[in-house]
Amino acid sequence: MKFATLTVGPFRENSYVVVDDTTNRAVLIDPGDEPERLIALVEKSGATLDAIWLTHGHLDHIGGIAGARRRWPVPVYLHAEDLPLYERAEQQAAMYGVSFEQPEPPEHTIVEGDVMRVGELEFDVLHTPGHSPGHVIFKRGDIVFGGDLLFAGSIGRTDLPLSDAARMEESLARICEFDDATVFHPGHGPRTTLGQERATNGFLNGAARILRR
Repeated sequence: MKFATLTVGPFRENSYVVVDDTTNRAVLIDPGDEPERLIALVEKSGATLDAIWLTHGHLDHIGGIAGARRRWPVPVYLHAEDLPLYERAEQQAAMYGVSFEQPEPPEHTIVEGDVMRVGELEFDVLHTPGHSPGHVIFKRGDIVFGGDLLFAGSIGRTDLPLSDAARMEESLARICEFDDATVFHPGHGPRTTLGQERATNGFLNGAARILRR
C-alpha cells in the first residue's frame, strides 16, 4: 500500500489518495476541496480511482467530491447517520462564507463491521460517533484514516450541530484499546500515534474535558 496526503481548502483539511500497489487501484478518502489538485494527485499516482470513502459528512471533508466525480464518476460511501450533514453542507458553507459545490447523494452507506476494499487491500470500518453521528474510521493493521476523531494534541469538536460529547468519550475509549504503535492519519494536522496521544493528549489522559454543547 502507498498513499499521499493533500491539505486543501480554507479549513486545511487532509485528503488522502490510497493506492494498492499490486493492482494499481485507488480510493480518495475525504476529498475536502480543491478538486483540481486532488485530480492531479490521483493522476500522478498512475492508479485507477475506484471510489470515494468518507469518514463523515462535514462540508470540509466533501467539498471536492463534485469536481472529482466529473473526472471519474465513482461511487461515494458514507455512514447513513451523517446524511443530514452531507445534504445540508452547502447551507453550512454559506454560513461560513466559503464557496462550495454540493455533491450528488452518496451511492452507498457503510456501517460498523463493513470491510472496504481497494484492489487487494482491506480496511475495517469502525463507527466512532461524537464529532458527528455517523463518523467512521478506516483501519488496516496499525494504520488508521481517522477523520476528525483524534488529532495530534486534540480531538474533533463536539460543540457542532449533531455532535455528541458522550458518544465522543465512548469512541475515544474504544480507540484507546488499540496498540500504541497505531498511526492515525487525521482530517487536520500532522499524523500521530496512539502511544504519543495517550501520553500527551489531555483528552485521552484525563487532563482535559470534552466540550459539551
